[in-house]
Amino acid sequence: MLEIKNLNVVAENKEILRDFNLIINDSEIHVLMGRNGIGKSTICKVLLKDENYEIKNGNILYNGEDVTLLNTYEMANLGFYLVNQSPLAIEGVTTAEMLRASLLAKGDKTNILEFSKSLASVCEKLHLPKEYVHRDINVGMSGGERKKLELIHLWMLKPKFIILDELDSGLDVDALKLVSESLKEYYEMYKPSILIITHHPKILSSLTPDFVHILDEGKIVKTGDLNLALEVERNGYSNINKANLVSGQDKNE
Repeated sequence: MLEIKNLNVVAENKEILRDFNLIINDSEIHVLMGRNGIGKSTICKVLLKDENYEIKNGNILYNGEDVTLLNTYEMANLGFYLVNQSPLAIEGVTTAEMLRASLLAKGDKTNILEFSKSLASVCEKLHLPKEYVHRDINVGMSGGERKKLELIHLWMLKPKFIILDELDSGLDVDALKLVSESLKEYYEMYKPSILIITHHPKILSSLTPDFVHILDEGKIVKTGDLNLALEVERNGYSNINKANLVSGQDKNE
């Protein structure tokens, strides 16, 4: 589904990604781990086309089509969805209004009654009062409430490619369990491809990855399975055995 080939990315005159390669096939779950400031979240910015991140060379292919030059709106229409580490507050627009407009833009002609029923059902699923979707987006809400609203967006928009950027940030144990179980349910129902960016393997108890990648010096330096994430948890990045390094490109071709 997604292929990133020899990607080099610069932000604020600093090279962050260097010859970065990764293939994520349909319905696969991949995890990207690495030290703070190493460039993990840069992948999110690049895939969703943040204009502060410049692609110097390399290509991004999606279902065989080159999408390197597409903008954020076009990537979203292809089915890309990012659950932000720190979701922004937006005054003057409610979650319900935003979702209704987004669905109409996608050509979804569901009538307002069915839309409201679906939205209420998702709110109940996530233990979030339905009144929240009629408030300005994320205004006055806690970190856990904001993450739940992000999942409401996900359930309503039904993306095909999901990026989770440090989903556990700002969540307590109970909220993380609820959010993780909701994502697992969504995965089992719709089988999207998922890229998880995280420091900790707790979320991986619900979403078992097909591949775990370690990012260092702007590229993937080691790839494994869930055991690699558990090794990082036990020993840290400095003690990871880097013998026989495997790139994400080679590992899952």
